[in-house]
Amino acid sequence: MTRRDPRPSLVVVAASARALAMSASRAGWSVHAADLFADADLRAIAATAVRVPIGRDSPWPAGLEQAVRDFPIAPWCYGGALENHPDLVDRLARDRPLAGNGAGRLAAVRDPVSLQRVLHAAGIAYPETVLDASTLPVDGSFVVKPRASAGGRGVARWRGGSATMGRIWQRFVPGRPRAAIFTIDGRGARLTGASHQLVGRRWCGGRGFAYCGSVDEAIDSLATPIRASLDRLGHVLATDFGLVGLVGVDFVVDAHGRFHVIEINPRPTASAELVERATGVSAAATHLAACGFAPPRSATLRCRAARAGVWAKAIVFAAGPLVMSARMGAAVSAAAARWTANDGGDWPAVADVPVVGGSLAAGGPVLTVFAVAGGRIAALRTLRRRVATIRSLLRAGPVSPPYGVEAQPPLPPPGRTA
Repeated sequence: MTRRDPRPSLVVVAASARALAMSASRAGWSVHAADLFADADLRAIAATAVRVPIGRDSPWPAGLEQAVRDFPIAPWCYGGALENHPDLVDRLARDRPLAGNGAGRLAAVRDPVSLQRVLHAAGIAYPETVLDASTLPVDGSFVVKPRASAGGRGVARWRGGSATMGRIWQRFVPGRPRAAIFTIDGRGARLTGASHQLVGRRWCGGRGFAYCGSVDEAIDSLATPIRASLDRLGHVLATDFGLVGLVGVDFVVDAHGRFHVIEINPRPTASAELVERATGVSAAATHLAACGFAPPRSATLRCRAARAGVWAKAIVFAAGPLVMSARMGAAVSAAAARWTANDGGDWPAVADVPVVGGSLAAGGPVLTVFAVAGGRIAALRTLRRRVATIRSLLRAGPVSPPYGVEAQPPLPPPGRTA
């Protein structure tokens, strides 16, 4: 789908382009996006939105090349999952200027052996990671993950089995999953955001190590040792790996308060839009500026004023095969409108909304829900209630939600949460 837009163009490519595309659109760009979904809200704001799906004759991710060929020659940036395809990034960058990290930097920072060596040399904890499982214990003390992992997909405790190529084994670090975002430019690395990660939450329909969402965390609230470790890590990412733009880090804080890096995501991450909502500063504009691309003349880094409070987001996963009906769509839209008004009216409470008639596979992401409250626990409680309502609507598809704006069914008992 293409429409005329007088603003300067920007190309966005990702597994899900909606968050980065919306941020760029608010900051003054005309966005041309290609991703796995081409959801309704992406189509609403983008000059062009192209779906490149996964299937038996899957064009993903190679099909992105053809999609982008039909876009205007303009700067481009990528979001989630493209960091696993440096050769594709290299090919796309031959025809248009890249706002982000090129193939060489991606290959270096996404190589677990290289990352382990550099971080250990800098005194930063990174769990033992190996490419061969032949001598590993099979008691679950290690996890196995695809080398091209994203969103926790395909990650599991290692209890033996076929040690196929294309996987890595990493010692499991028990603790609280967290994340951070750096803005890296020619002046160095600046810590831009932090969050608590929601992983494998059954109330979202998630399982195992699946990324299910985030709860924003004020940088000023970080414990001093964690902040010091993050500052040291930012310096390494800027100097040793030469990264630029928004860069995400997944880490774990163990029971003793120690900091362990789990993964580096050298591009804007899913939690960046929570920082945007909390600060009112465009994540896309920040990323592009750090990569040397000035925003349009009519734009600034700042978006709409943000409502004060702690922002949280959750991904709702399909319990079974699902087709988004018009009745379901209307019900979700009605609930979303009320929640958006409750949150101040400036930011949508529901995003990544499938088009009516769109098919969704069992276990796949359906949409994203947001909430804001005065504190982390309150934001998470509101988020869980909203997710429960959405999951109910997706099962039944009524014309209007069965619950009031914030009078959703009670939270499930804690023992049922992964």
